[in-house]
Parts: sequence; structure tokens; C-alpha cells
Amino acid sequence: MDCKHLINLNGKSFRNIPTQFFCSECKTKNSLWMCLSCGVINCGRYENQHAKKHFESNENHSICFDCTNLVAYCYYCDEYVVNDTKTGLLDQLRSKMQTMNDSENLESSRSEDTLEADRKKLKRSENRRYCKIKIAGLRNLGNTCFMNAVLQSLSNIQQFSRAILEIKMNGKVDNEYLLVEEIRKTFISLCEGSKSSVSPDSLFHVIWKCVPRFRGYQQQDAHEFLRYVLDVLHTELIQINGCANNSLFNSKFNYNSKENSIVTAIFGGILQNEMICLNCKQDFKKNDPFLDLSLDIPVERKHKSARLNDNCNENNKYDLFDCLASFIQLEELADSELYYCPNCKEKQKSTKKFWIRRLPNVLCLHLKRFRWNSHFRTKVDSVVEFPLKNLDMSKFVLDNVHETRNSGCGSTLYDLAAVIVHHGSGAGSGHYTAYATHDGNWYHFNDSSVTLCEEKTVAQSKAYILFYVRHP
Repeated sequence: MDCKHLINLNGKSFRNIPTQFFCSECKTKNSLWMCLSCGVINCGRYENQHAKKHFESNENHSICFDCTNLVAYCYYCDEYVVNDTKTGLLDQLRSKMQTMNDSENLESSRSEDTLEADRKKLKRSENRRYCKIKIAGLRNLGNTCFMNAVLQSLSNIQQFSRAILEIKMNGKVDNEYLLVEEIRKTFISLCEGSKSSVSPDSLFHVIWKCVPRFRGYQQQDAHEFLRYVLDVLHTELIQINGCANNSLFNSKFNYNSKENSIVTAIFGGILQNEMICLNCKQDFKKNDPFLDLSLDIPVERKHKSARLNDNCNENNKYDLFDCLASFIQLEELADSELYYCPNCKEKQKSTKKFWIRRLPNVLCLHLKRFRWNSHFRTKVDSVVEFPLKNLDMSKFVLDNVHETRNSGCGSTLYDLAAVIVHHGSGAGSGHYTAYATHDGNWYHFNDSSVTLCEEKTVAQSKAYILFYVRHP
């Protein structure tokens, strides 16, 4: 929704932007916000909240501007501002601020020589056939840990980051806010490795312009964001002329531009959905594509015989094989989910069973930790053990069980590449971080902070999303 309070802006505060930035109350230089009604600069809600206190003392001063991330925010709307004034005041301010010192200190104007050097550096990165992602944090732009955790996970999956970095943009796509280009730019910034942390503000700006539910300071679900990113990337990449001609896609992933993209080539698998009518006993099979598998955590196991391993479940501990076994377990549908049988010509009771017909190159597993209980969501906080190496998916693939192997390309063994973890008890609160492997070492990505960690720490984390890479 567009902000109606922009009408109160007159542009006076835009004309004399100071060269020294600090909070007018506590003098901090962190998380600075400029009031667009009077020009006063105060700290944001993650410091001492003087910007918010300024608004509470001056009711008409509701719109402020984040001096670091170059986005406007309205306290009345409690959302980022996606529109602009008729004279384009916000774009004018954003252009001025972009020529100021970098977002870490904003102490002096940047010289044209520095700007030109940065432009040349970026051009060198873009012209490289492949630049390698380096270790760097991503700044939190206001409860954007869900986005940072997903981006760090994807950037450290080499197949994906390499494919994104090799895309050649031709400028012919009509979509003004192209997500693939902003993700590519973010990955290029991570390639440069010139700073300890990168600010993905341009990417986030595109996201909250396109998807209203990701706007504001509310915590979002990392899995929903991941699916949004992959779905939109898939759509955009199909639209980009010439991306199918990239030899990486054709030779390595058997890429077909008419139906697939690098997203489906890397993350795409096929499920077989088998329905059996309990009246006529006829079975009906359908193949469904997937980019990830959402797995229940079997907190109350009623069919222990369905387990495919012998590990015990003491102290609310499960393992990934329990979740996968539950996923392919035969299920009798409830009376509210009667299946229309083409043979009986009416709805009948039926059973449903899934098998994996084709495994993807990168297997993404989402553990369903959030469940609806009456009118609110609760979190399943049980420990789910998972292997860091040699996850064997052979027991869950249809071809290994009762059909001849005909889909077969590739190993059924996987190694873990990244893990997204949700910390906290609430579905709409808490904090997301990620673990990812890089050059043989594991790192913990907590927004701007990146720390080296041991495999044991990763293995003991309460995973929410797991990314496994298939053995060559």
C-alpha cells in the first residue's frame, strides 16, 4: 500500500545534507535515521530509538530515511514507503546519499576518483568468467535475518552461485525490478570480499516493492522467502533471452529453456504421487515436480514398523530418516479429503503414497517445525539428527524399490552444504542464522557476524532447512 503521508513533505530537509552523521540525542553513529520533515538525525530502534521518540513528540514527522540502506519508512503506516512524491523527492535524496561516504560511517563525501575506482572494480568482477564467493556477513536491515540466512545458504552452494554469476543480462526483460539481477549483484559484492559485511538493501528494496507481505519490521518465515526467491528466479530466467545458451546449463544440467531454468536444473526433482481407490482398488499415478520437500517431524509415531532405521527416539530426539520415512509412508485420506476416482466416477475413500522418482542435484529439505494449534501456530522444538556427509537417499527413491531403474542419472549420496536454523519459540518472532561450508570449513552466518565453527556445532543445531549437494 502506498504511503499517503508523503504529502506532508516539502523538501526543505533534503537541501542541506550534513557531512557529519550522528544521533542528535546520544551521538551514536550507528543505525541513523533522518526525519524528512525537519532533517534531524536520530538513531533507529535497534540503538536507543531516538528516531521513534522524535516521531512520538512530533506527530507530523512520521516519515524518516535510513541513512545506511537508503529507504524511507513511515511510522504511521508501520511500513517501508514504496511510492514517491510527484516531484520525486525520495529519489533525489537517495541519489544524494549514494554519493556520500560508505554506509559504515558516512563521515565525508566520496571523491569521484573513488566512485570511478568502484565502478571499474565492479566491471572487472562482472567480466570475470567466474568469481568465487568470499566469506562476508550481510547486514540486518530490520528483522531481515530470514533473508540473510537464505542468501548465505544459496551463495555457498557453489553450483547455484556460479550459475547466477555467469548469467549475462541483455536488458530486454520488461520487469522493472528484476530479482535475478539484484541477487547477482549481491553475489558479486560477496565475491569482492572488500568488507566484513555487505548491505543487501537494493535487493530488499526490490523484494518489498514486489511482495507486500515482506515489507516492514515483522519477522518473516525463511522457508516462505526461499520458495518465493526460487519461484520468481525460475520465472525470470525463462524470460531472459539467451540464458539457455550458457554451456554450463546445457552440458552439466541437461538444461531445457522451454520448461526449465537453472533453478529447476539444480533444485528440481520429481515425485510420484500414487492414489489407490479403496472402492475399486484401482491405482492412479501422477508425477509432480518439486524444488524442496517439506517433512513432518513425527513427534507422535503410531507406526513404528514404518521406520527404515533402528535408531531410538529417546528424549524427543529423531533423525532425518524418521522424517523421510514419514513422508513416503502410506496414508489413508480423511473423509474430508475424498478422492474423485476416474474409474468409479465419484469421490471415494483412498490412500496416498509418495515416492521420489528423480533426485535433484541439490536436495532442499524443509522440516515443518511450525504447526497450527487451534487458532495459533506452535513450534516443534524437537532435536532432529542429520548427517553431515553421505546422506543415502536410495531407500526413498522409487526405482530402488519396485520399478526398474530408468531415471537414473547421478548418485543417491549427498553431503550437507548449508543449514538454516530458527532460534526462539514463536513462529512470528525469533531469529534466523545459517551454517554453511566454505573451502572445507564450516562457518556460522549471523547477519553481519561470521564465525568459524566446528562440525559438532553444526550437527547439534536444530535445523529448519537443510541443503544437501549430490556426490559427483
